Amino acid sequence: MKRIALLHYASAPTIGGVESLMTHHARALDRLGYPVTVVSGDGASFDERIPVHINPLFSSQHPDVLALKRELDAGTVPAAFEALVARVTDALADALKACDVVVVHNAHTLNKHLALTVALSRMTHPRQIAYVHDIAWTNPQYLPELHDGFPWNLLRQPMPQVPYITVSEARCEELAGLLGIPRAQITLMTPGIDPARFLGWTPMLEDIEACLHLLDADGLLLLPARLTRRKNIALALRVVAALRETTGKDMRLIVTGPPGAHNPTNRSYFSDLLDLRASLGITEGAHFLYELEDPPRLADDDTLAALFRTCDALLFPSTQEGFGIPVLEAGLAGLPVFCSDILPFRETGGADVTYFDPDRGDPRDIAAEIADVLAHHPVSRLRVRVRQQYRWDTLVRDLLVPHLEAHEHI
Repeated sequence: MKRIALLHYASAPTIGGVESLMTHHARALDRLGYPVTVVSGDGASFDERIPVHINPLFSSQHPDVLALKRELDAGTVPAAFEALVARVTDALADALKACDVVVVHNAHTLNKHLALTVALSRMTHPRQIAYVHDIAWTNPQYLPELHDGFPWNLLRQPMPQVPYITVSEARCEELAGLLGIPRAQITLMTPGIDPARFLGWTPMLEDIEACLHLLDADGLLLLPARLTRRKNIALALRVVAALRETTGKDMRLIVTGPPGAHNPTNRSYFSDLLDLRASLGITEGAHFLYELEDPPRLADDDTLAALFRTCDALLFPSTQEGFGIPVLEAGLAGLPVFCSDILPFRETGGADVTYFDPDRGDPRDIAAEIADVLAHHPVSRLRVRVRQQYRWDTLVRDLLVPHLEAHEHI
């Protein structure tokens, strides 16, 4: 695999949007198996798996850089400018000698360190990718510091054979207009989110996701119950089968509990459920956490809470309940609730949940109601879109990696 460097004026633990994005990209590339090094002028080690190369000459705050910038901002190219470019060039050669590709953040389009910009423009190895967050020539804040000629014009000229990536559609249009290149030559790669960190996943849930790829699903229905007949799990399986068939979407059911401990027939019930799942053709759509490992997975309270924060709806088809705490937990987590029309659920759910008959309800009718609610629930739609399209791992894999693996401009 290609050896990758991520280059910016600063890196973690420096606080900033670019620095944070680089951290997430580095971790995502590491998870994909890429040897990745962070190269910057300010920063420190932030993850034992990821090497960090710090050289103060790359910093926009280096005293020599700041001293020359004052003259550059006034429209004068200092006599000492080329000497600084040479020093930066040597430092880049040392920092990047073991790399195949360097992803350069902002230095191609921002005037914070023009000696670095010039050094990059003359560098022939490694191959470069320009990752643009900010553009000096289109920002009124920076225009007084820019002047027609060298080196300022490098910031508005396309680098030969260097692909460009930007963080928003607005930046894509802005950059295309500035560089005079087709919009199609610029890749849009937004910042993302780390669901595991944001949602407070436990190590167990991270392992479950790695096994089941839950975040790729179009819908996640949670059934937090032990495997007993009164929980009516067979109905939930039929509902999910109908959902998958009628919507054509990757709808999933997650059943969290083990067989009930107080009735020896519950183990045979679990076997019956597995047979039903197979006969319905939803082996990939219905997950029993109990079957994932030997010994089986038993979700603790923290993992269960994280599942409530991660899933799209509660499906609770019990025929009997004493109270129904999961309805309260779903309410606290902001999940739509689809549950049996029995008195304990009426007491807790009131008019704020969707009910169905657990004995005579048609699975296809229940599925249609679930599909309709989720399709018209803006929070549910946004949740699915975010987890499918805006995960760091997904963004890096689908948008950055093709550039890393290309042999030339793509």
